[in-house]
Amino acid sequence: MNKPAEGSASLLISSAAFVVVIAGMQAAASLLVPFLLAAFVAIICLPMLSWLIHKQVPAGLAVLCITLAIVLIGLLIAAFVSSSLADFSHNIPSYQERLKALTADALLWLSGMGLAVSSQSMLDVLDPSAAMGMAGKLLSGLGNALANTFLIVLTVIFLLIEASALPHKWSAMDENAPSKHGFETFISSVGAYFSIKTWISLATGIFIAIWLAVIGVDYPLLWGLVAFLFNFVPNIGSIIAAIPALLLALVQLGGGDALLAGLGYIIANVVMGNVIEPKFMGRGVGLSTLVVFISLVFWGWVLGPVGMLLSVPLTMIIKLALESRQETQWVAILLGPDIKQAEAKR
Repeated sequence: MNKPAEGSASLLISSAAFVVVIAGMQAAASLLVPFLLAAFVAIICLPMLSWLIHKQVPAGLAVLCITLAIVLIGLLIAAFVSSSLADFSHNIPSYQERLKALTADALLWLSGMGLAVSSQSMLDVLDPSAAMGMAGKLLSGLGNALANTFLIVLTVIFLLIEASALPHKWSAMDENAPSKHGFETFISSVGAYFSIKTWISLATGIFIAIWLAVIGVDYPLLWGLVAFLFNFVPNIGSIIAAIPALLLALVQLGGGDALLAGLGYIIANVVMGNVIEPKFMGRGVGLSTLVVFISLVFWGWVLGPVGMLLSVPLTMIIKLALESRQETQWVAILLGPDIKQAEAKR
């Protein structure tokens, strides 16, 4: 068999294997997602674990402290979100009454401009419960995954225990063992991404909460939390997070304050997304903008809403795996950013 035929056969086999693996992942998403969440939570906690062990804290006690902190933070967030959403749902009828009055004024203005619009169509577009459902879709998907809280926490505990013992195991391996450098590169890359993204998202959420509180929009802490979570979703997360808050500001306070609230979101996204994040994320994530967007759509389709949150780390795993083999390094280069721009930033 000649080399072109061998290459075509290899490509067909690789493509078939890829389709089989993706189909299997999609079929097993309900089981796979909790383990993926546990793995990435463990990666986020690794720097803290290393710091505690460096301070002579026993590994078991360090894992216990980190686990208690994870459970406490999760319970506080869950309690706050559930109470805020319940209060929001309780107030939806009053918001809808205000919306009807606002719609009547808008229809009167449009009719004066010679445009005939159905009032029901306007209400459907400006329905606060429907807009909240857009943000609630990702939150509910994350909540469904976190329904297996015990499994996730237990997996995190075992992963952290194993991580504390891994250096000793690696030192006992011979020269035929897998490369330690590749594993450390993956852990540091994912850890850097989550560290940078967490701090930027936290700053974004705090700014949005303060801005909306000053304006007087209801539930500013809830919208700040939504902005924090959705900032992990590349490209479109900040837009989805802004829609329900801006619609609520329109219904509750009027058009002027809604525009002012929108200005806050624009400032946060321009400063964080176009100034601060590219400055640090260029070193933290070696992926092109197009690949980040495609990975968002692809992993969201395979794993659901949680896949959107984990889209960048999962794509980084694939890129690192491609870099480890000589024959696939060209694919890894295509997935990465512009080499000249990356060199110019250094």
